[in-house]
Amino acid sequence: MPLPQKHMTTIEEYEALPQDARAEVFDGQIQYMASPSQVHQTILLELSSTLNSYVKRKKGTCVVLPAPFDVKLNDTPLTIVQPDIMIVCDKNKLDGKRCNGAPDFIIEVVSPGNPSDDYIKKLYYYKTYGVREYWIVDPNRRTVTVNYFESDIVSIPYTFNSIIKVNIYDDLYIDFKEIGQLLNS
Repeated sequence: MPLPQKHMTTIEEYEALPQDARAEVFDGQIQYMASPSQVHQTILLELSSTLNSYVKRKKGTCVVLPAPFDVKLNDTPLTIVQPDIMIVCDKNKLDGKRCNGAPDFIIEVVSPGNPSDDYIKKLYYYKTYGVREYWIVDPNRRTVTVNYFESDIVSIPYTFNSIIKVNIYDDLYIDFKEIGQLLNS
């Protein structure tokens, strides 16, 4: 006897979720997310501000978008993620509701309840669907793992004492000492 098929979530079902539902869809399966912590939001705000200031100063064509903002990586099976921070340089991917296709740069801030989502699951999806660069910021370990898929540089570890280059740009560096100091105060 064949096993019953799992229900595959459609875009219509996803869009019908309550407005305040925090959810992502991986290969047609909905995964609900917990609300972020204060530390998570502090890191997200600092990094978003730094990235946005850089893009504005350079008068670049890219857009910095913090969560929650959907990224549809695949239609069938449906795969939708909500990265903590993303940079999208091809504005044709933006339709007002979501980014359709891979952003150029993504940062995920690790939540203590599900670190494997960022280190394993999202690493796989982001690499598979064409994200150029993916950072995993882990406040508990005080580490940043840089994955620059465009140059096959994967899992380069840094500490919160590091100044880290954003590889998709020639002259953008982020000083994590400042973020670490914010978390200590």
